[in-house]
Amino acid sequence: MKVRSSLRSLARQQGAQVIRRGNRVFVINKDNPRSKARQG
Repeated sequence: MKVRSSLRSLARQQGAQVIRRGNRVFVINKDNPRSKARQG
């Protein structure tokens, strides 16, 4: 999982889900499980 300052490009991919857990924002992708990232 990568820690990034901006998740916009990952969040626009097909199958991506933006999830908020507490103070952090995560992007997980069921279609492409390698593209996971968190912000914050």
